[in-house]
Amino acid sequence: MARDTLTADRIIRTAVELLDDEGLDGLNMRSLAKRLDSAATAVYWHIKTKDDLVRLASDAIWHEVELPDLDATDWRTAATAHASGMHAMLIRHPWLVQAFGSHFLYGPGQARHNDLSLSLYEKAGFAAADADRAAATVLTFVLGSALGPAAQVSLNRRLGKKGVDAEQLMADALTQAQETAMRFPRLRERLGTTAATEYAAAPDDTFTFGLQSILDGFEARLTADRASRRE
Repeated sequence: MARDTLTADRIIRTAVELLDDEGLDGLNMRSLAKRLDSAATAVYWHIKTKDDLVRLASDAIWHEVELPDLDATDWRTAATAHASGMHAMLIRHPWLVQAFGSHFLYGPGQARHNDLSLSLYEKAGFAAADADRAAATVLTFVLGSALGPAAQVSLNRRLGKKGVDAEQLMADALTQAQETAMRFPRLRERLGTTAATEYAAAPDDTFTFGLQSILDGFEARLTADRASRRE
C-alpha cells in the first residue's frame, strides 16, 4: 500500500498483533511493514523509532481495561475489578510485562488508570502519600503475577524457533526440577502426593488469594488509622 494509506492507528493496531504473535524480540519495522503490505520507510514516516512503537502499542492496550465506576461501588469491589482487569490484559499481551522492564512506557491510556488507582485508594480513606503506595503495591503485585505466564509464552516461542521439541524439553526440565525439589522436605511432601501436578502448576486461585490478602491488609490499616484518630 502507498504511504498515504497508512495511519498511526493502523500501524499501532498491527504492531500489537505482531507483538502478541512474536513478542518484543520479533518486532521490527521490516516485519511490521510486511504485515501492513507497505514499505518500512512509510512506517518510519508515521512512527520514528521502535521504542516509540512499543510505547504507543503498550499504551493502546491499556484501553482494554475497563475503569470501574467509583461512585457506583465500594472501594474493595472497584479495586478487585481494576486489578483483575489489568491482570487479564497482561495475560492477553504477555510482551507488556517484559516491556515494563526494558522500555520507558507512558501515555494517556496508562495515565488514566494510574489516576483512577490514586482516586480509588483516596476514596478508601488513604491520605495522598499512602494512596500512592497502595496503588504501587497493587500494580507491582499484578505485574509479578503475570510474569510467570509471560515467561512461559516467551520460552515456548524461543524453543519453537530453534526447531526443537518444546514439549519434550519442558517435560525433561520439569523432571529435573522435581528431582531437585525432592531434596527439600516441604517440596517433597507436596510432590509426593497425587496433587503434585497441580502444585507444580501453582493453584488456580493464587492471584485472587494474593490480591484479597493485600486488600485485607489495606482495610486493616485503614481501620487502625480510624481508631487511632478517635482516641
